[in-house]
Parts: sequence; structure tokens; C-alpha cells
Amino acid sequence: MRQPNVVLINCDDLGYGDLGCYGSTVHKTPAIDRLAMEGARLSDFYMASPVCSPSRAAMLTGCYPARIGFDGFDGLPVLFPGMPIGLHPSEVTIARMLSDAGYATQMVGKWHCGDQPDFLPTRHGFDHWYGLPYSNDMGIQPPMFSEEDLQKLRDEGVDLPNIGYPPLPLMLDETVLEAQPDQAALTERYLQESIRFMRDNCDDPFFLYFAHMYVHLPLYVQPRFLAESSNSAYGAAVACIDWALDVLMHELESLGLSDDTIVIFTSDNGALCRPGEGSNAPLRSTKGTTWEGGQRVPCIVRWPTEIPAGTEPTEVVTAMDLFPTIAGWCNATAPDDRIIDGRDISDLLSGGSNAASPHEAIFYYSGSNLEAVRAGQWKLHVYKNPLYGGPGVVEELYDLETDIGETNDVATDHPEIVAALRVHIEGARADLGDAVTGVEGTGRRPHGRVDDPQMLTTFDPAHPYYMAEYDLADRG
Repeated sequence: MRQPNVVLINCDDLGYGDLGCYGSTVHKTPAIDRLAMEGARLSDFYMASPVCSPSRAAMLTGCYPARIGFDGFDGLPVLFPGMPIGLHPSEVTIARMLSDAGYATQMVGKWHCGDQPDFLPTRHGFDHWYGLPYSNDMGIQPPMFSEEDLQKLRDEGVDLPNIGYPPLPLMLDETVLEAQPDQAALTERYLQESIRFMRDNCDDPFFLYFAHMYVHLPLYVQPRFLAESSNSAYGAAVACIDWALDVLMHELESLGLSDDTIVIFTSDNGALCRPGEGSNAPLRSTKGTTWEGGQRVPCIVRWPTEIPAGTEPTEVVTAMDLFPTIAGWCNATAPDDRIIDGRDISDLLSGGSNAASPHEAIFYYSGSNLEAVRAGQWKLHVYKNPLYGGPGVVEELYDLETDIGETNDVATDHPEIVAALRVHIEGARADLGDAVTGVEGTGRRPHGRVDDPQMLTTFDPAHPYYMAEYDLADRG
């Protein structure tokens, strides 16, 4: 029996309520809805961070961001162009693990785990990579604020200098293929590369990591999707994600690989939720926060020979669980010389006897700040980051089984639950650290760092860029 193929699709900033199968009434997502009907639609699936660099590294390594030193980047929440930091070369990704097990490996799309050579996907187990090294708003764009608006902010005591980036690089392996590419065309180009890869490797097991640009700002979309959208460019971007899945599934069927391929569809964090665009409904708040809307995201897993169609597991699971689960499914060897925080959820997904959550508790970090813990139905908040409008230290308890929107604080009604959850909090602080209380944590590993970081691109005024400056100022 051949090892199964794996196609892991990770969207950017797609919210819990953005898909038809998760309750959206403004977006039509027939291909994604069909995937859910043919597999398992998870209701309580969490990313390990509410922002992209930490969440992606955690998913790929099976470890909390703090475990691998990805909970802070010289004071910034995510990686930016030319930074000296990246995923440590000694960390083992899903791609490295599967490559060692004989898989062909390909990444298309957004990486965001370091843009220096030592940190690129090709140094972390991927045979090839075609995509962006970081977010699509990290190219040359017009200023976010007019000079008049900036002066008003300065008069109010706020200093918001415009951030200037080099041209946005489209990479092929470790080479800049194009700078400032047409973003509206990128998804189709990603599909072309993905199909080529699947056709070239259809006789052997393969791993495809498809990391969408959408729905991160700025939103450049094809006119055909925009014309059919009932939710402006955001809805068009969601429709393009759905179309891309339809293309990939059609290709797998054409190659006779549909039953032999594990397809996983998810998002790196919750939606940003600008008015009239993304939705995390019925969850509270947005990307960047440790309310449910920041980290609970859609996740669908389809594998017809192992996962019953139409199931809807409600157990608490995380993106970190994909690492050991894929290892078991693919007869690959996960490293045993380090702590892996993810747990094998294959039995849970297959409807086996061990269908309970493998986690006694899961932890919500904002950067290096431990903000909340969930154990079973209960979630305790102990800190809310002032950077995102929080008051700092808090003690708020929510019953997510009856109050998914975190609207009714019941801490005073259940002091025994609060006390039990605080035991978990103290354990996490001792292991992973907590900047709020100054605990360093004994279970941390370092991120990678280079001495002389370089930008991947520099602006050339004589170059015939497709768009020397993107015309949308939106940033995510």
C-alpha cells in the first residue's frame, strides 16, 4: 500500500465565519463546502497564534511559537523584510519529516518564517518553492496616511511614520523571479506550479503546501470574481480560494489520486474584520487577539479511505496536531529528541474509540504574553494586550459550550474552575515563559539568527516593474 499524498492548504486571514459550511451567508464556497461534506469539518480547531509568522511556524513544526523562539521578533509581532531572524535550521518541519520518508515536497505561496537564505523553505525540507517570502503588503505601496492625516495624529501625540519596504519579491526556490508581481494573477500562477508538481510526482508520494495570499490585504482580484461577488473584493478573494480548491481537487481526480490524498484546508489566524468584509462570527474579536476570533479558524480534513464523510468533531484540537498526525498517517518518523506540543488526532478524525481531545489544556499567547487557557469547555483570560485595546491583567472566565461569543464572564460564579485553570497557566509559564510575569520558561528553543541580513530586493528606477508601486494602501 502506497503512502498517502498530503495537500495542506493554508489561507491568510480567512475568518471562522467566511465559509458557507461555517455559516457564511455572503460568500458562496461550493468547493470548500463539498470538501466538508466529504470529510471532517472541525468546529474547535485552533492556530497557535493570532498572527501569521508564529502560527505558520507552529503548524509546520508541531510546537508552540514560544517553544521554538517564534513568539517575538526583536520587539515586532511578525517577521518583516530583511530581518536577521527565522526558523532555526535545526527545527524539523512537516516537509523535512516527509522528505526524509521519501516524499517529493513542494511549497507554493507565502512562507513568512524568515527571508534570509538559511531560513527559506528550501532549507526546511521543501524540494522547491514558488511564492512570497512574507505578506503581500510588504512591497512598495502608497503611504497608509496622507501628510494631513499624519499631522493630525502627531498633533494628538501619535507618531506613525510610514514604513517603506523594498519591491515585493516573487521567489523561485532561493532566487527572486520577479519583483512587484501582479497580485491578481498570483493564485492562478500558484495553481499552475501545483498542478505541474502533482503531475510530475503522481507515481510517488508527495507533499504540497499551498499557502494562499488571500485574504490578506491589499486585495487585488480578478475581474471575473469581483463581478460575481456580493461582498466587494473580499468576497472575490474568498471565491478565488474556493475556485483554487476546485481546480486542485479536479486534478487529483484526473490523476486517480483523490482517494489516496489527504487534503487539509485551514487558515493561519482569524479575519481582520474591516467593516463589511471578513467575518469571525459567531466568535468574538479579530486577528491579533486571543479572543476566539483571533485563533479559532476553519479546518476541514478529507481522506475518503480513513475519515468518514460528513463528520463534525467538536473536540479541542490545534494546528500543531497536524505534525504528529501526518507522521502517523504517512509512516514518517517524528523527532524524539525534542518536545513536540502537537498530538496525534488520527483516531479522533477517523471516528475511533479514542475520540476525546488529546489536550488537557491549550494556551493562547500574544507574542510572549500568556493571555488565556482553555481546558474542555472553560476558557480563562488572565491578560489582554493593551496594544490591541486590552486592559492588561484580567481574570475572566467563559463557558465556550454555552457562550461561544465570550460575552458572559462567569469567573465569580466558578472560583474552583478559575483555580484549576490557573494551575495550567503556571505550568505553561514555567515551560514556555511569560513576559507579563517575567518568567523565562525552561522548555524554549532559540530561533535562528544571522549576522548580516540582506534585503531580497532593492528598487531599480529603470526596471519595467508590472507596478512600480501598488496603488492600494491597505495593509493587514
